[in-house]
Amino acid sequence: MNEETKSGQIFDLPTLKRLYKFVRPYQKQFFLLIAVIIISAILAPLMPLLIKYTVDGPITGRDLNGLLMMMIVMVCTLALRGIVQFTNTYLSGWLGQNIIMDIRMQVYEKIVSMRLKYFDNTPIGRLVTRTISDVETLSEVFSEGMAAIVGDILQLVLIIGVMFYTDWRLSLVSLSMIPLMLFSTYVFKEKIKDSFNEVRTAVANLNTFVQEHISGMSIVQIFSNEEQEYKKFVEINKNHRKANIRSILYYSVYYPVADVISSAGIGLIVWYGANQIMNLDMSFGTILAFVMFNNLFFMPIRQLADRFNTLQMGIVSTDRILKILDADEVTPNTGTYFPDKIEGRVEFDNVWFAYNDEQFVLKDINFSVSAGETVALVGATGAGKSSVINILTRFYDINSGTIRIDGVPIREYDLNALRHSIGIVLQDVFLFSDTIEGNIRMGDKSITHEQIVEAARLVGVHDFIEKLPGGYQYNVRERGSSLSVGQRQLISFVRAMVHDPKILVLDEATSSVDSETEELIQKAIEKLMSGRTAIVIAHRLSTIQEADKIVVLDKGEIVESGSHMSLLEKEGLYANLHRMQYKEIAKQA
Repeated sequence: MNEETKSGQIFDLPTLKRLYKFVRPYQKQFFLLIAVIIISAILAPLMPLLIKYTVDGPITGRDLNGLLMMMIVMVCTLALRGIVQFTNTYLSGWLGQNIIMDIRMQVYEKIVSMRLKYFDNTPIGRLVTRTISDVETLSEVFSEGMAAIVGDILQLVLIIGVMFYTDWRLSLVSLSMIPLMLFSTYVFKEKIKDSFNEVRTAVANLNTFVQEHISGMSIVQIFSNEEQEYKKFVEINKNHRKANIRSILYYSVYYPVADVISSAGIGLIVWYGANQIMNLDMSFGTILAFVMFNNLFFMPIRQLADRFNTLQMGIVSTDRILKILDADEVTPNTGTYFPDKIEGRVEFDNVWFAYNDEQFVLKDINFSVSAGETVALVGATGAGKSSVINILTRFYDINSGTIRIDGVPIREYDLNALRHSIGIVLQDVFLFSDTIEGNIRMGDKSITHEQIVEAARLVGVHDFIEKLPGGYQYNVRERGSSLSVGQRQLISFVRAMVHDPKILVLDEATSSVDSETEELIQKAIEKLMSGRTAIVIAHRLSTIQEADKIVVLDKGEIVESGSHMSLLEKEGLYANLHRMQYKEIAKQA
């Protein structure tokens, strides 16, 4: 069964126990809620009893003082019941919102600590659903699920007890309709559970389609595929509508049927009670009380079907959330080494690495970079250049071999210290929907505005930023869509520079910019590389000719290594790549 459509077991004790762990920080409020629920259940049958005693006592006996006293008692009871209901509703909602806030924070904290391999195998939409929709479902579990079910069941038990205490004959008459009500409730519960699953699947399909096609709107429009995609959306939307209408149908049938059964119970009470009154064997107040008991009794039964479905959905959501929290996909912070200063020496010693533990993308990699030295990695697409960066930063862990920085294996470094010492400028720049300053600072409050301006001046983008509305406070929107590719690249350069890393990684940093912007970046690179270790990945071989060392990769292996001139003289792969690139340039000219 698909994870999106399966239903949980209401009494899944292991899951409920795990769920209770989230309640522990709010135990006082939780037990107060239980106490309020108990008080609410006790108060539920009290009003019918007061009505009975009022009718059979002061009203029948024409006792005005007694009637006034009973009215005061009933008003006080109603006021107390109102306060209890308010406390119950507010406290259950408060408890639910605080718990789901804690759960959502834990889920998000776990997600951001996951290794990249987890995101390679998990759709982003599913993680969004877990963090938002599934956690939100748990709010209903606390406000409309567990606590409400306990209250309804307790209310039923107390009402039955009071009914039998008041008159066992009318109690049996009232309860004669229970089998019909339970049967209809069970059928409804099963039907509505299936319809809920259909609705949930339809919503997931709708969200997936909309998210995917909005993200790929440029492709849709380039191929003039708007009409075809619209037709697909119409079909998905129709399925969503059908699923919802089906659930509406079940509600439309169940509640009238439940009302008919409840009304039939009242009819039996009146019929039987009237006969007893004629025989002077029962009071009018007793019949009136049982009519109220009947309504109080059947209302929780009608609600229990919804409550159980809510709890079932909550158990499923809890199970999904726990799978994320239990996932063993976090990059282990194996080290405690936290150096005050890093020189920047990098060594790869017999390194083997595979993304899927089967097909090695890096094979027996051996090279070193001295502190302050610039090494360029070149090779065809898929040669393994970017994989070198992924394992240096421990986005992925290697299968065998050792990577060292300043002679210390990177697994012995504190993970935050390791990554803080490495600055990366990627080919595909990602900017958040935030200000330029926020995207540069990346949450590091120790970085001042003056430092950001200084770095921007060094890169040569300060004037450009100042011309934007709001300057450094200009919001670049989602993924930096309000900036050009070159501008986003320059902003990422400032971001790398301002964090002052000792090791700098440039992954195709100038491949997507025009010649003018590339010249601007090259000037900034020269300043930024001064005194830093640099690892440069570039398709444009013209950008790395001045590197101290060039390492040539082919199918995950180092096939050549040396300076630009020495590699050209070897007439190997590098020389071939160089010739091919300059032929390409000549053709374009």
